[in-house]
Amino acid sequence: MISIEQAKLEVVAEFSKGYFLENLAIRADGSILVSAMNKSELWYIPALASSLPVKPVLVHTFDLMTLNIVETAEEDVFYLTASNVYTTRVSHLYRLDFRGGEPGDTLRPELLLEFPEPKVGMNGSCLVAPNVLLAAGATSLIWRVDLPTDGTPASARVWMEHDNMKMRPGEKKPEQPGVNGIPYAARSGYLYYTSTSQQLMMRVPVNQETLEPAGLPEFVAGGRYWDDFVLDEEAEIAYVTTHRENTIDHVLMRADGNRAGFTVAAGNPFTETLVGPSSGVWRRGPGDYGRVAYFTTDGGTAQSPDGVSRTAKLLRVTFPRVDVNRYE
Repeated sequence: MISIEQAKLEVVAEFSKGYFLENLAIRADGSILVSAMNKSELWYIPALASSLPVKPVLVHTFDLMTLNIVETAEEDVFYLTASNVYTTRVSHLYRLDFRGGEPGDTLRPELLLEFPEPKVGMNGSCLVAPNVLLAAGATSLIWRVDLPTDGTPASARVWMEHDNMKMRPGEKKPEQPGVNGIPYAARSGYLYYTSTSQQLMMRVPVNQETLEPAGLPEFVAGGRYWDDFVLDEEAEIAYVTTHRENTIDHVLMRADGNRAGFTVAAGNPFTETLVGPSSGVWRRGPGDYGRVAYFTTDGGTAQSPDGVSRTAKLLRVTFPRVDVNRYE
């Protein structure tokens, strides 16, 4: 393990014990949408005031577990994936339109599609173009979703399927998903993804015209049960949650990106504040990219480090400035 200055952690909002906060999205006004996977709920965190924590507001309860939230090219329009991830693996994609109202108002989610066979459950998702979404099928593959344009319906098909995306049932309890977080690095044209059960981070080049894979997956890093992550393309660093290992790791966005050993950016030493980190997203203010992000936690709901249940949290995480030259 490489030692670096640890990030600053601040609690923005707390949820009851037993909540699994899965994913989040930042709105243009600074407020935050948060999915509570095991409760099938979507929550709203008002734009932060001078005092913390902030009280969450329940927006909507769905029929399936709530997972990833992605804003479209249209401000305040989001796509939410929902899935029965543990049994039937039936999965839906919803469109959430918050224009002209506040998230606390009555929300009428629009069901865009049910993902076709094979039924693989869902996890992370990201936009690679204004009308093209990639979504992780948690057991084995990545979907491409072409979003509605000019009255056309949404459609989904397999974008890539690979052995390194597959989960490995029975190897570890609780079960670990296969392909998990999948952010897109627009500058370099790579889709990055974690394969949690195989302890991998990989990347795939994307054809900028067709938006199809332009090659085979390349190894970036390995050896940790990584979940979701944010990318700092300027510093070429990924900040990756380990979820059940209670850290946020710092991984170089290059081939063999942890050759010298894994680096913990938060959680070394262990801290009660960072138990079960799941997903992150950069804050949207000036100078925030690469420095200030929000992360969700589950308080140990999936796997407590000591058998003690804690409150689930939304955290503000401030990373120290990185000397990029030290990694050359």
